Amino acid sequence: MRVVIVGAGVGGLALARGLVGAGHEVEVHEREGGPPTVEVGIGLRPNGIAALDALGVDVSGLGRRLDGIEVRDPSGRVRHTLDTDAIGARFGHAWRAMPRRDLLETIADGLPEGTVRSGRICTRVRENPDGTVSALFGDGSAATGDVVVGADGVRSAARRDLWDGDPSRPTGRAGWHGLTAVPGEMASGTVAAVVRGRQGECGIMPAGDGLVRWWFDVRWRPGLRAPRSPMGVLRRLFADWDDPWTRAVLDQGDGVEPALFEYVRHRVPKVWGKGGATLLGDAAHPFSSADSPGPDQALEDAWALTEVLGAAGAGDDPAEALRRYERDRRGRVTRAAASGAEFLLELPPARALGPERSGALVTRRYIDLLERTSGVLTGRRP
Repeated sequence: MRVVIVGAGVGGLALARGLVGAGHEVEVHEREGGPPTVEVGIGLRPNGIAALDALGVDVSGLGRRLDGIEVRDPSGRVRHTLDTDAIGARFGHAWRAMPRRDLLETIADGLPEGTVRSGRICTRVRENPDGTVSALFGDGSAATGDVVVGADGVRSAARRDLWDGDPSRPTGRAGWHGLTAVPGEMASGTVAAVVRGRQGECGIMPAGDGLVRWWFDVRWRPGLRAPRSPMGVLRRLFADWDDPWTRAVLDQGDGVEPALFEYVRHRVPKVWGKGGATLLGDAAHPFSSADSPGPDQALEDAWALTEVLGAAGAGDDPAEALRRYERDRRGRVTRAAASGAEFLLELPPARALGPERSGALVTRRYIDLLERTSGVLTGRRP
């Protein structure tokens, strides 16, 4: 089949790798004209790593393995620790954090030259009378295939056509994301931290080569203009937090320019596409926090879609395969999003148990969550 993918993010590129490996003709169209100007990090759970492995992408040399994630209060007290080392051992794939750019380059390196085309702004998706599907671009050109996959993020142009509008709504929260060289054990170790308080949340993860992936999730009003000095605003907002890792991130100079992401959400429908068109990742199911499993779910999408299209041959109607993919993924991604705290790091019943017993409970619950929501880890193909 000829497959057109709109969006060269993690999910779109991973899908391209899988489909090229399955023998399909693939082209990827990306709106950005080059690498991102602001660098951010990404954290991948065992199911995301497993999906990449199944698609032929080895990331074992990227970033840093995470053996534990401490949940702290603003004073720096550890409430409990998610044992990510035990979770990785259970499924045979480690939990990792890495620069997003390195991950994108690693996935793209396995694609034929010319597969990814930059500066291509998709404006709509059209079904054609002959059963093919086209992605239309702002310069008046089009790309036509047996299948079009919208992997173009939370403001997906493909979704607007396939769903007759944009159903996403602001959550009232946003995240400032950064990837910088922060001195101290937070960069050199294998333990991450998530600090939560009334002002918001701070996450800190070692990402390899002395870099730290960090974020601040805060309340945000839609339409609010981004400040000229985000770090100055964050220092004032989190001024009374004494957690040492949070302080180290905040004490970086105003020259640090984190990226701002406004979070949105919408109900995930039973059917994501029409005919030979479908959606993948945030275009179909956005998550609303920095520590959500959004990238992992996009990679599970890419794996599942490769499975259904990899089994299709010339002359087969792709629509049936796409609807099977959508039915399978909707249930799993809905369960992942409806698991209370998306990271399962905040369980009210565990607070009275003490750090050790709380950590063991959270870890068991997270293993159970992955077993219920991951197809690639359990071998349950769509």
